[in-house]
Amino acid sequence: MPTLTFRNARPADAVRCFKIETSAYEGDEAATLEKIATRIALYPEGFLVLEANGEVIGFINGGCAYDVVMSDEAFKELVGHSADAPNVVIMSVVVDPAHQGKGYSTALMTEFVQRMRDMGKHTIHLMCKDRHVPLYERMGYRYVQPSASDHGGMAWHEMVMELDGRP
Repeated sequence: MPTLTFRNARPADAVRCFKIETSAYEGDEAATLEKIATRIALYPEGFLVLEANGEVIGFINGGCAYDVVMSDEAFKELVGHSADAPNVVIMSVVVDPAHQGKGYSTALMTEFVQRMRDMGKHTIHLMCKDRHVPLYERMGYRYVQPSASDHGGMAWHEMVMELDGRP
């Protein structure tokens, strides 16, 4: 069993995270290296990596907003992000395909949610494809609506998790 470690991303992680992102996401839905580097630089507290035996094998990243607009493409570059805002918007949840199917995405999400609770955040928002809706519901997310976003030419669904009992 590998030794698993969670930590905030560092600038040196950008290339490895980009490789994981492009290996796990289809076509245009993957973030560019520049977007990943920007997310790490501007909000490392919201960029959690998972290491197995010292190698980065997955990550979650997000930003914070006062008003969440899930179809806002500029937010993926953290335009409008405010670290003090109460609402977290997840942009990527990804595990290297060589390490998928081992429960690592659930472990990443559990750690990320706890860290956001500890930071006093109120909600966590994400968009996912049809096939992932049941997974996120099992993790405690509530289905909101089909998304207006057509990011990567795909259909998306908006989900939310309330962290502090607010509706």
